[in-house]
Amino acid sequence: MPAGIPQIRDIHGLDPISWWPPGPGWWLIGLAAILAIAALWLLFGRREHPLVAAKWQRDARRRLRSLRRRQAQMNSKEVAGELSELLRRIAMARFGRTSCAGLVGEEWITWLDEHDPAGFDWQRHAAVLLEMPYAPPDEASMERPLINLLIDAALAWVSASEQPKKRAEAGV
Repeated sequence: MPAGIPQIRDIHGLDPISWWPPGPGWWLIGLAAILAIAALWLLFGRREHPLVAAKWQRDARRRLRSLRRRQAQMNSKEVAGELSELLRRIAMARFGRTSCAGLVGEEWITWLDEHDPAGFDWQRHAAVLLEMPYAPPDEASMERPLINLLIDAALAWVSASEQPKKRAEAGV
């Protein structure tokens, strides 16, 4: 054996590489992921998704048409109560709960009149919605043409709520 060989020692394995702290590349990937999630949330998360908007509008139209079909079998109190409830739901879906949920009586009718993009005269025609649900059963009679007029106005309001979004998407 040569003289220098006994002095050579065996090579031991390297220490394992720790997973923490990550390298600079992983920090950059994590930062990019956080920024991408924040950008997507700002872009899509804060505004109403078109499919969600279309869903409440389809539901409102379906319920109003159903009310029109069923009105012959219902008494006027029931029709007025259901129509009033549907109008309230449409208003809250379109403008938010804080703007209209607490309004009652003439304030509610005035609010409807001011916020209807179709320009229906709610002051003139919708006062019956305030009185009819609370009228005694024998006095509760509402003309069918008036009911149809109010349902048509509500349908126009739902349809008009789609127009500003379509115009905004078209860039008008």
